[in-house]
Amino acid sequence: MQLENHVMLDFDISPVGTSRLGEVDFDNLAFGKVFSDHMFVMDYADGAWQRGEISAFGPMTFSPAMMSLHYGQAIFEGMKAFRQQDGSVSLFRPGRNIQRLNFSAHRMSMPEVPEDIVFQAIVELVKLDSKWVPSAPDSALYIRPFMFATESHVGVRPSLNYRLCIFTCPVGAYYTKPVRVKVETKFTRAASGGTGAAKAAGNYAGSLHPTELAKAEGYDQILWTDGATHTKVEECGTMNVGFVMDGKLVVPATSDTVLSGVTRASAVELMRHEGMEVEERVVEVRELHEAIKAGRLTEAFGLGTAATISPICTLGLEDGDWDLPSQDTWSVAPRLKQRLDEVRTGAGEDPFAWNIPV
Repeated sequence: MQLENHVMLDFDISPVGTSRLGEVDFDNLAFGKVFSDHMFVMDYADGAWQRGEISAFGPMTFSPAMMSLHYGQAIFEGMKAFRQQDGSVSLFRPGRNIQRLNFSAHRMSMPEVPEDIVFQAIVELVKLDSKWVPSAPDSALYIRPFMFATESHVGVRPSLNYRLCIFTCPVGAYYTKPVRVKVETKFTRAASGGTGAAKAAGNYAGSLHPTELAKAEGYDQILWTDGATHTKVEECGTMNVGFVMDGKLVVPATSDTVLSGVTRASAVELMRHEGMEVEERVVEVRELHEAIKAGRLTEAFGLGTAATISPICTLGLEDGDWDLPSQDTWSVAPRLKQRLDEVRTGAGEDPFAWNIPV
């Protein structure tokens, strides 16, 4: 996706009079707690998307009978803009996220968004708040598009009205240390035929209780397994997951229970481009167990927009905790993170033209 300079905007822009930028401590950014000056809002009514607007970030007012509060029609996306080596700003693969937003909308019986307008809105929003894009290592401007049902009605059916919003927030690192992960064999993140492949808000609500139980046991996150047998690995917390076994990068295949992550896809494409053998397939818990006992599982990490590459130091299996080798011995995850950082910040080769300058 590219936005030509001469394209007429399909929405209005009302800039704020005074920026809140001076209130932000960019040296101590907590993830997802600081929000930029502006947001984009576009409503769906009478069977069509209405003209949107970029205006000041702030509260919204809704009816207590708003359908998304009762029946869960709510979806979201997450992407990032990065400060480049030359001081400019670029988006990383926004088209993939916009396409996935529409995939989620279709699965949740919500209207698909006009991709060109959403892309325009993201570009203009980031341009307007470009000074909010941090430049420190592992930092970025996080972009959160989301859509929810807004009709005031109590009754189980798709809403007739919706709102699409996009806001941004400057963020630092999501995880500051390697994580301890429990292999979950009781609770289920997603079932076949369900909404696991959509980025639906309810998927995350259902994960909170088992994650809190795991944290009470001393873990940081959960390694989800399939709902039918709990024998196949699916995702790690709110991320995709990758393993280095026998010198190969092994990534659980996407399905209707595994989200098709943009960072995951980028990692697979980059590593293959650099000559590494990559397998996208079913990964069984038994296989991980045997590999870690035999020393053949040498690296494990989450793959996601928020955390990018999140090293896993310990796997909690049924027979106890198994520590992975020291990260001092890792080669794949550090190289992958370095290459992704180089691409996203313009510090290295971008072989697939993923960066979109704004």
